[in-house]
Parts: sequence; C-alpha cells; structure tokens
Amino acid sequence: MASVVLQRSRKKRLEQGHPWVYKSEIERVDGEVLPGGLVEVVNHQGRYLATGYYNPASQITVRIISYKPVEAMDTAFFAERFADCLRHRTRFVQENAYRLVYGEADFLPGLIVDRFGDILVVQLLTLGMDKHREQIVEALVQVLQPKGIYERSDVGVREIEGLEQVKGPLYGKCPRHVTVTENGLLISVDIEEGQKTGYFFDQRENRASIAPLMLGWGERSGITLQKQEGQDGEVRNVPVNKSGKEVSFPYWDGATVLECFSHTGSFTLHACKYGAKKVTCLDISEHAIESARENVKLNGFEDRVEFVVADAFDYLRSQVKGQEERKARAEGTTDTSVPLAQGTGRTWDVVILDPPAFAKTKKAVAGACRGYKDINLHGMKLVNEGGYLVTASCSYHMRPDLFLSTIADAAEDAGKILRLVEWRAAGKDHPQILGVEEGHYLKFAIFEVRSKA
Repeated sequence: MASVVLQRSRKKRLEQGHPWVYKSEIERVDGEVLPGGLVEVVNHQGRYLATGYYNPASQITVRIISYKPVEAMDTAFFAERFADCLRHRTRFVQENAYRLVYGEADFLPGLIVDRFGDILVVQLLTLGMDKHREQIVEALVQVLQPKGIYERSDVGVREIEGLEQVKGPLYGKCPRHVTVTENGLLISVDIEEGQKTGYFFDQRENRASIAPLMLGWGERSGITLQKQEGQDGEVRNVPVNKSGKEVSFPYWDGATVLECFSHTGSFTLHACKYGAKKVTCLDISEHAIESARENVKLNGFEDRVEFVVADAFDYLRSQVKGQEERKARAEGTTDTSVPLAQGTGRTWDVVILDPPAFAKTKKAVAGACRGYKDINLHGMKLVNEGGYLVTASCSYHMRPDLFLSTIADAAEDAGKILRLVEWRAAGKDHPQILGVEEGHYLKFAIFEVRSKA
C-alpha cells in the first residue's frame, strides 16, 4: 500500500482525532495509488498514524477511515461499520427512522445513510465512497435487510471531488413517499424530491424540547379553571371565561405559534401534538407547504393549522410594519382613513425560526450575520410579551458565539431582553467527534422575550 508522508511542520490535527489530511500538509506520496484507493498516512519520521482513501484532485486529499491498518474497503469492512452504527442508533432512538451513518462521525467519511423504516437513502459524497457503491449496498442489505435503497447523491459537493451529481434506486423497490414516525408523529417523506435525503433528523430532540412552551396561555385570555359539579355529582375542573361561561374549545390553554422555513412542517406537528391552539406554517416553497399540509392531515391537525407560501423575510417585515401601524393608530399619530394592509400586524406566543444555512463558506459569514439578525430582529418583535423565540442555525461557519452575539445585537435594536432557557445541538443520531469542529454545525436556542419598556 502506498504511503502519504506528512510534513514535519504541520499541525498535529490528525493525532487529535481530525479525519482530514489537506494537500498542503503532505510532503510526498511513496508508491503508486489510484484516485479513491487506500493509503497509509505516516508522519515525517515514517511512523504509522492512520489509513484513509486518497483523492489528489481534492484539497482534502486523504480522508481517514481507521487508526489501524485496513487492507480493503470491502463488503465485510462496511458491514462491520454499519452494524456498529446500528447499535448506536437503536440505543438512543426508539423509532425506525434516523440517520444511520453520519460520515466522519461514524468513521465513514463521505457517506450518509438515512433510514426511513424499510427504505434507506444514501449519499456518496466523495470519490473514495463512490468507488465502493457496490460494497456499500451489499453491506446495507446484509445488515438491515431493507426493501429498497435509494441514492440522493445530487449535491454540489460531489463536483469538488470530480464527480457528477446522480440519484436513483440502487436496490429493491423504492416508493417516492415513505411514512415514518418521529416522537410519535406520522411524517410523510419525499425521498426523491425532498431536500437532501428528504428529511432533517438532526432536530428530533430539539422539536420535542418545545413541549413546555405550548401550554399555559389560557389565563392571558381570561380563562381559568374552576371547580364545577356535574350532573353525575362529580366535581371537575372546568375552563371558564371572563363571562363565567364554560369554554368548550379543547386547546383553550394552547399557544399561538408561527413556524418559518417549515419544510415538511415538523415543528408545526410537534406544536400541535403538545397542545398549541393555532399554528401558522410558512415556507417559500409550494412543494414544502404541500408536504407540510400532507403531514398535518396525516396527524389530524387540520383544524389548528394555517399555511402560508411566502418569503419569511418579507412576511416577518410585513407583520412588524402592520404592528407599528396599529400602534400609531392607537396613539393617533397617523391617518386612520387609509386602511391597514390585510392580514398584517399579527403576533404569536411562540415564533420558530429554522432557516437553511445562510453561510456555506467563510466569505458568506458577513452576509449570513445580516440575514440572521434580520429574521431574529423581526421574529422577536412578533412574540407576545413573555413569549418565546425558538431559533436555529445550521451554518457551520456561523460559530456559536457569533450566532449568540448576532441575536444579542438584534435584541438591542428591537428593545428586547432575552432570557436563554435552552441551548442545544444536533441529536444523538448525529454524534460529534471531539476536536472536529466541522461537526458542530447546528445551534438551537429557546429565548423568553421581554420588552425593555
């Protein structure tokens, strides 16, 4: 096997567990190696460090698969790794849908496998994995016995590796839509046309964490629980409004919720499950809203959800503008003969912001900061006093301290005081190797919002 000899002056990232070797760290290559083939990585003294696969066309020239010698990435190699991945997921996830293989964090760089019940969706992101497509499929069949395996390698990162974007069935029968469960909810996933592999599992635990925010709002409307004796003589706690009339609506104590960038409506579903009174589900994509609509229907939440197809930035700004106009009218400082824009000026008890990555490169960070500040500034202005802002960023280059400082700047401009009540990352099926900063991409926060005035 050929050897990649590292420079003496390089940083000792590999020894600290980082699985990438950059072209700039390589002194020379001893022996012949085909692109995508295995190499041993040694230090400048010739001491063995790891084994990885090689691609001279990529700046990440070697991706590590093992810290002990490996002869071949054959079916047995992948089957052993997949069995280990399965043990980890079944320990922490009690349902049949999750990320089974998470690239570098599962010592299989360049490979993503998501499980949707009996259907698997794979992404082969690198040359080294692409060359072992057949062995990967064989091993997945051996370990999981799926009914179908579908490939979603239609991502731009493959082009950096000198590969074309591809997608299509690899094994068995693959229906376009697959229904799975998450936290007890039914989710219909479009594995062919949905974003990435069709669904984002990394927010599973984060979606469940909004449960405490969904109840305890009835008192604001003047609704209280009062003891009343029924016709059967049994005394019950009954919700009663200010007029003393019993409230029959079962979700009288629930929150009003706005979910922006909804995709398949997963936060909307969880909000309804945990007792929300009314949810506004918003996405710019008609396809995404149709997916969300189907999921809401699957779970029987149609009576509590309204759908909006709109740009989240524009929608948030229009609601804030309407709110300011209403305040000016109340103060008598504007022309009341001009009608208000219909449907603007609304507020919610909980506003949820889960946007796509705004910063995919270091150069995009400045623009991303402006984007995150914009949506959080307007989002928190639309939260009812004492309500909650739920906000996330999946941009790796938007580091946690920068994300929090951007939100703090937005709060200052909005005249709000934020209390951080929860801070989370990706779920347990997305483990992170200590020392690999690239794995720490997801930031998720829940803030209580109060006005300074």
